Amino acid sequence: MDEIVVSTVVYLPPEEVYDFLADFPRYVHYSEHLTDVTRRTGDGGAGTRYAMRFSWWKLNYTAVSEVTELHPPDRIDWRIVKDFRAHGHWHVEELPELPDDAPEDAETACRVVFEVSYDADSADESTLNLPRFVSFGWVIDKLKPALEKEAERVVSRIVEDLEGRQRPVELTVDRRKD
Repeated sequence: MDEIVVSTVVYLPPEEVYDFLADFPRYVHYSEHLTDVTRRTGDGGAGTRYAMRFSWWKLNYTAVSEVTELHPPDRIDWRIVKDFRAHGHWHVEELPELPDDAPEDAETACRVVFEVSYDADSADESTLNLPRFVSFGWVIDKLKPALEKEAERVVSRIVEDLEGRQRPVELTVDRRKD
């Protein structure tokens, strides 16, 4: 399994950040490659499934994700339910004190962590309509760095929207491979 972990500090209460992150259809506004998110089943709680339409390079793919657990205001767990193995979570943790570089108007802060684990080798190449002479292995090799950049982009854009202002966002990115 490959793993990407992106974390940063957000200057809002954890409850507000959690509610924002639990709204999965909103993610289409933050991703360069996510073109549509539609709730298929459920009410947004555990067991809710979303169809997430991605477009990257010459490929279009709809992933089906499921919210597996919710622990307000700390954690949102999810998994992909077809075609390949992937799961992840958002974790929100209130900080006991403001960081030294906090904006002057900040009253509270929390650390937000986005973590995703995926097994690229579990993907079923029959689910993709690849262009002629393009190997599935080549696509996987190109997709891995794109996933990392996308995770960073999504977290940065979410912070900007949450706080309602642009500011330099310091991201901590950890890439792991089992």
